[in-house]
Parts: sequence; structure tokens; C-alpha cells
Amino acid sequence: MLGVLQYPFVYSNYQREVLMVRSLQLVTAIVAVLSLALSAVARDNELSDNEKMAGWLLLFNGEDLTGWRCNNGKPIAAPVEDGAIVPYKSGGYLVLHERHFENFVLKCDVLWEDPHCNSGIFFRVEDPNNPVHTGFEVQVMGGTKVGKHQFGAIYDLAATTRNAGKATGQWNTVELRCHGPNIDVKINGDLVVAMNCDNFDRPGICPDGTKHKYKLSDGPRAVRDFARKGLLGFQDHGHKVWYKNIKLLELELNK
Repeated sequence: MLGVLQYPFVYSNYQREVLMVRSLQLVTAIVAVLSLALSAVARDNELSDNEKMAGWLLLFNGEDLTGWRCNNGKPIAAPVEDGAIVPYKSGGYLVLHERHFENFVLKCDVLWEDPHCNSGIFFRVEDPNNPVHTGFEVQVMGGTKVGKHQFGAIYDLAATTRNAGKATGQWNTVELRCHGPNIDVKINGDLVVAMNCDNFDRPGICPDGTKHKYKLSDGPRAVRDFARKGLLGFQDHGHKVWYKNIKLLELELNK
């Protein structure tokens, strides 16, 4: 049987040029995909390129408390820890941002190490000296239950439909959307609360007939009459809680 002569395959100059062009095209495509992916994410307490283009505001720089104060007007006594705001022992009931906001999306990450944690994200606060009765609160706490006083609820007004929180010691992402009378809350990407303030038209009473806590010296308040613009911040309720990546996108009411 005759042996078959085998010769090593040799690329022609044309074939080598085609392979080189295709390799460069592949590398370019990979770089483009990676660049696009990187533009959609950001390091802690920074805006991504996409967020900058969309008009997001970075409310906390991760290094100091510029733009923030206690609700009683005092400087914040609690230092920044590991790139996060810590309201605990801040010197006030709330740590508030200096600006007033009306229609917006607020995003932040929150973590606690005590399973019995209790804190809150206050927003549309009319009077910083009386935030409990002149503002709304997104409940921040540990546990796995649902209700008007569980993680993600609009405190004492709108109950969560599910508990989307992570275990104690893990970061949770909270997204709050205020648009006219409508308030929505997402926890880790899941919608857990949607309420319409216009449905709360009876002083001291929720649409489901239960009572709520909100009142002033002249008696119970109708939530429908609450201010649609106010301050926002984080509550010291006796537990250490960390807040970072605090970002806000202002919305137009007609959109």
C-alpha cells in the first residue's frame, strides 16, 4: 500500500490578511461590548455614564456629608463609615438632604447587621421639626413578613404585597418613585408597594377603613392633603444602618 505524503498547510498571504482582519474585527466587537457594559455600571457612590446622560443626581459622594444635615439643624455627629451614611447617633431624628424634591425616583442601597433593625427613608417632609406627621416613610427593617410596618411599606399607610428583602447583613436596593399622587416602592427590583395619595381623602383613615397615625394639633390629617414636595433623608431609630449609592432622578409631572 502506497503511503500518502502529507504536507503542512501553508496560508497564502491573502488568507493571512483575511484572518488578521477578522481577528481585529472580533477584538473590536469584544471591546465595544465590554465598554457598553461598563458604561451601564458604576463604582459605589458614583454615577454610571448612562445615569449621567439620563440626568441622575448623586446625593452622597461616599466621602463626606456635604449637602446633608440633621433635621434639627445641627451638624451630623456620626461619621461616614465605609462609604455609607450612618444615621445612628447622628444628633437628630433624621439625616436630611438640603434640597427639596417633588417628583422623582430615588435609589439607594441599605444594610443592617441587627436582625431587629428599625430605620426609615423619609420623603416629601414638609416640616423637619415634625417629620413624623408631615412626611412619608419607607419602612426599613429586618424580617420576612408583609404589612404596613414591614420592609418597603409606606409606613402606616400602604402594606407590602411581598417581602423582597435579603437576609440580615446583605445589601438591599430600594427604589422609590414619587409622581404626583402616586408612590411606588421596589425592593431589589421587585415592586412591593403602589399607592395613590388621592385615595386617602378621609382624615386619619386609610382607603381600607383602618386608622393611620398622621395628625397635627388641629386633629387627624387626610393624606391627600400632604405636600407633594419636601425634604428626604434617613431615620435614626436606635439601630445602626448603612446607606450608600444615594441617587435621584427628577421627573416631570406630565410624563
